[in-house]
Amino acid sequence: MIEIKQLTKQYGSLTALDHLDLTIKEGDIFGYIGPNGAGKTTTMRVLATLLDPTSGQAFIDGLDVTKKGNEVRCRVGYMPDFMGVYDDLKVFEYLEFFAAAFKIDRKKRQGIVEGVLELTDLTSKKHFTVDSLSRGMQQRLGLARVLIHDPKVLILDEPASGLDPRARIEVRELLLELKRMGKTIMISSHILSELEEICDQIGIIERGKLVFDGTMDEIRKHMGVHSRIKVEVIGDPQRALDVLSPMPQIGSVTIEQRALTVTFSDGQENNGFLAKALVQGGIDIVSIEPQKLKLDDAFLELTKGIVN
Repeated sequence: MIEIKQLTKQYGSLTALDHLDLTIKEGDIFGYIGPNGAGKTTTMRVLATLLDPTSGQAFIDGLDVTKKGNEVRCRVGYMPDFMGVYDDLKVFEYLEFFAAAFKIDRKKRQGIVEGVLELTDLTSKKHFTVDSLSRGMQQRLGLARVLIHDPKVLILDEPASGLDPRARIEVRELLLELKRMGKTIMISSHILSELEEICDQIGIIERGKLVFDGTMDEIRKHMGVHSRIKVEVIGDPQRALDVLSPMPQIGSVTIEQRALTVTFSDGQENNGFLAKALVQGGIDIVSIEPQKLKLDDAFLELTKGIVN
């Protein structure tokens, strides 16, 4: 659905994007992360036809964004990191204005506006002025606005920025609903734990170059991180360590705050043998809990914090 080939954007001597290659499959949620100034917003603006690249190509639904701008804009809903609004308009007036801008037939506008208001849970606010809405409500209105023309692709730059925890959860659930509707979503965010929960694919960019692109499982494999298990036992954990350490399925066993962290050997994913071995060794188990690499950890490991 989205394909980027050798995309480069320069501002004088500054290279914002450096021969970027990226593919996002139809129906996926793609999380785009990187330090401030890494090139995320530049990428999104090029895809939204708001910025011409210095070189390279970008395609949405098979259309070249630099040559088929009008057709691309009909397929894309772009939400910038800061959404300017007409404060004195009422919510339904704001959405009807954009429906008119997209040349939606006058007879259909009201039904479409009602539909996106219901989808974004803003129906009760339709007669409120935009400036009376909370930050979270305004973000939802921004999403309603980009859905007006029913785009195939949503490009969302920090949609959860500045929101309280409840509002972030509501936005996350809305994004999952849009995925179920078949939308392809590219989203940037600094709230990495939430991206980890909803994204099919993650792209990490630094200084205009893609550091990594893939699923969380692929990130783990790329970093050489094997499955880890946290084991809590009754009594001295050293006894459990002595039982597990000699086993060929175990890569390493360490004791941290009276709990054991067990790392498997290459190719070993099933942890069922752990409980059996400990019980046979006469050790009582409190819990066995799988531990996964978090996106925050991967981000810190794969980037250096350098910006353009």
